[in-house]
Amino acid sequence: MASRDVQDYRHDATRKNLPPAGLAAQGRVAETPKHVHRYDPHLPPKLRFDQTGEADDLDGLLAEAMERPLSEEEARLLLKHTRPWLEWTGKREKHAFEVEPVALNVHERVSAQAVIRAAQREDVQRDLFADPQLPFGDAVKFYEHDVDWANRLILGDSLQVMASLARREGLAGKVQMVYIDPPYGINYASNFQPKVGDKNVKDGESHLTREPEMVKAYRDTWRLGIHSYLDYLRDRIVMAREMLHERGSVFVQISDENLHRVRAILDEVFGAENFMSVITFRTKIPLRAKYLAGIGDYLVWYARDAEHVKFHKLYQEREYGRGTQFTNLELSNGARRKMTKRERDRQSPLPKESKPFTLTDMVSAGRTESCVFDAEIKGEDYTPASGKSWKTNPEGFEKLLNADRIEVPRNVPRYVFRLDDYPVQEMTNMWTDTQGASSKKYVVQTSTKVVQRCLLMTTDPGDLVLDPTCGGGTTAYVAETWGRRWITIDTSRVGVAIARQRLLTASYPYFAVKADESNDPGRGFKHRTVPHITMGAITNHPTLGAALDKHREVLDGHLGQLDEALAEVDGSLRSKLAAKLKAKEKEEGKRAVTDADERRWVLPEDTFEHWTVPFDADEDYPDALAEAVAAYRKAWAKKRDEVQKTVAANAAHETLYDQPEVEKGVVRVSGPFTVEAVLPAEATLPDATESPIGGAPDALDGSFGNGESADAVVDAANAEAYLDKLTRLLREDGASFLGNATQGFDRLDRMAHSVLHAEGEWTSGDGTEQRIAVSFGPEHGPITAVQVEEALFAASRGGYDHLLFAGFNIDGAAQAAIEADSNPRVRTHLATVAPDVVMDDLLKKPAQSQLFTVFGQPRTSVEADEDGHVRVTMEGMDVYDPVKNALVPTKAQKVAAWFVDHDYDGRTFCVSQAFFPDKTAWKKLKAALKTQVDADAFARLSGTESLPFKPGKRVAVKVIDPRGNEALRVHTVGGATYQTEAAR
Repeated sequence: MASRDVQDYRHDATRKNLPPAGLAAQGRVAETPKHVHRYDPHLPPKLRFDQTGEADDLDGLLAEAMERPLSEEEARLLLKHTRPWLEWTGKREKHAFEVEPVALNVHERVSAQAVIRAAQREDVQRDLFADPQLPFGDAVKFYEHDVDWANRLILGDSLQVMASLARREGLAGKVQMVYIDPPYGINYASNFQPKVGDKNVKDGESHLTREPEMVKAYRDTWRLGIHSYLDYLRDRIVMAREMLHERGSVFVQISDENLHRVRAILDEVFGAENFMSVITFRTKIPLRAKYLAGIGDYLVWYARDAEHVKFHKLYQEREYGRGTQFTNLELSNGARRKMTKRERDRQSPLPKESKPFTLTDMVSAGRTESCVFDAEIKGEDYTPASGKSWKTNPEGFEKLLNADRIEVPRNVPRYVFRLDDYPVQEMTNMWTDTQGASSKKYVVQTSTKVVQRCLLMTTDPGDLVLDPTCGGGTTAYVAETWGRRWITIDTSRVGVAIARQRLLTASYPYFAVKADESNDPGRGFKHRTVPHITMGAITNHPTLGAALDKHREVLDGHLGQLDEALAEVDGSLRSKLAAKLKAKEKEEGKRAVTDADERRWVLPEDTFEHWTVPFDADEDYPDALAEAVAAYRKAWAKKRDEVQKTVAANAAHETLYDQPEVEKGVVRVSGPFTVEAVLPAEATLPDATESPIGGAPDALDGSFGNGESADAVVDAANAEAYLDKLTRLLREDGASFLGNATQGFDRLDRMAHSVLHAEGEWTSGDGTEQRIAVSFGPEHGPITAVQVEEALFAASRGGYDHLLFAGFNIDGAAQAAIEADSNPRVRTHLATVAPDVVMDDLLKKPAQSQLFTVFGQPRTSVEADEDGHVRVTMEGMDVYDPVKNALVPTKAQKVAAWFVDHDYDGRTFCVSQAFFPDKTAWKKLKAALKTQVDADAFARLSGTESLPFKPGKRVAVKVIDPRGNEALRVHTVGGATYQTEAAR
């Protein structure tokens, strides 16, 4: 296999070293508190002109202006208070917002190259993942080292993540484009897809997402209806502006329901002077509607600084025929005619080598004295109308005539503008060819064409693109396709799972980089260009006149040969030719007779002029005349081609940024990217959660003693209430094990500890009383490795027999940390908390029993071959179904995906092999790599048994369930793997 058969792009850029999920407990990341304010939910959004009362003084200020010049400050105030802004509930009270720049953990490193190498039975090298492989001492110095760039898929709240990127990683001012696709509507059920592969989102409670982060996102966005929605948008738009480079752009996709409000917010945040456009794009076919059917959505485009914004014009291929101005044809022999009806309707092809053209004005809108003259065209004189002038001077006019660029329909000279003079037209802000997203994987997935145009207009290869509303990963997919760096964020595990699969299994065109031996797209692509030939490009061409004179001499010589042949034409032939013309007039009408017909059948009496030479010979012509016509037309065609080439070489050229040069024979796959997640602020739970309303009015700030703010008091109270609730429910309901066995508690009480939140006793099956500690996960995030390691240490020191982790989600690194714990005295259990316990306000019938369900690991096994290679078999996993509120043993074919890490280092899971039960997942890449990877290998990437590989010391298997939750199991090759009690 040639070394360049399968490639990816590698960016010559760096990023900070984030904590690997498996090392997060070994280092420290400073945390920053955030403030949340309470609003009055009773005011409708209104346009206001003043919020301070200073506008009351404007009348006096205007009176002063009549007497004296205003100072700069007075003028500023006068202008300020005449500009409206949108005001909504709480906005006046909330003069600023604060957001915690959370720490991010790297959970996975994904490399399509690695998966392909494994399929080709080759060793998987660590550098394929852009893994920095730092020494331990450097690896735990989080955010202190620059490492090679890898694109980023991040699970977390977009506001917190953007703050982290800006403040912890120094990416403020580094992003070239932000694409925001916020939820359009207020209905909880309509905003989120609950399962991978299930786009059929219904209104019933069984179809609601149970992801706690998504529940929180919904509450934060809609708790006060449109008012909190506007807060949600403004806060994220403010952060997006901070992220943008001074030449950067933001696009907000929105429907007509909130278009006006979004525009007002963007005016406020970016400034009305930085508004660029509202783009209308088509999304669907009009269906029956009571009134006007809506068929599109909108993109609101603002620049960070409109005067310096990066912008590339995009073009569409010009069309000819019906509905366009190009309805005339110039044939290969120079004859010109109107298109036939079938040609205009594109029901029949155009004649070979013909050129569509249109006719445009030769007269300018004003008058230039040097361009007022009598012009002789085909033996007739023409003068521009009174008060007007030609668009060029006499010298330029002569060039146009000799270049055959002037026609005179209805006695009005017109310029011949060929389609290939400028075969494209600038794209406008009306996009009618963007209907729908092909092969949707996500319920609200945007058409790639929409995002692609935004990206190509405002970025260059290698630029950084951010999408805080990942969804189905369209922005990341488009950015990967076009060689841009990307970061995409979502609160939904389902969205992250879909985006991961989409990126990993796609094949992309390999666009040729300007530096031939480089695979860094930041060096730029080789783009196709097209000429932009205008009338001025011909009339002002410095050498065209001499070239035309040279050809004119040649054609004059051929004209003499035509005159000699014309002398042999007698009256009978002229009559015969005239009869043919009359026959056509009678049969098809006078309008069907073309200039070519008249030249062919009405020969001059004595001599030819250049504008009377036939375009082709009639079958009844004498041989000498037919040969002379053919010779003239051959010389004319040579002139036409040379003139077109000369003019095009000197004309301006437009770059087609959507048509870079594709390198043949190279299959490109996704470059390395990381899957990251927020280390929840609640991981230590002293200030775990915020209420849906949260905070207190500004007026109360400072009223608490000991320097404690109202926010801190409310946060602490909310955290305590959350832990008290879970402790009470666990005490009442017990823990449900597989097989519906329930373990009750003899005693369970809250305890004051950072990671152990409750302790008590239960009686085992043999009647022995045993002590148990409980560590609850955060309300809006997973149990992490940091929490696990701290809790394991605390439980061991406390002398407990059992340690129960109970959370809404438990990340893979946390599961690996439990497996790696070799302390057999403390038995560890992992329990999923039914999300319904924090969804009382969203569900009519939340779960009342089996609220804490202990789950096991993926059912996997490792089998060694005689040659030292191993195979992993995935038999399924115990999947918690939050709708049924039960642990369901799931067959292998029902999982969303499963991955293998050949050599798990305990820090970050590296996807060496990736398996998707969806048999179409690898379809496109399989077709592209049919000569490099055998079909059987790709077939197995949809199966339940891995390809054979040479293992490291540990092999890790990660399984993703249909709701995006992950479970991890680590196998020590050649030795027993320590299992949790739940697994046993």
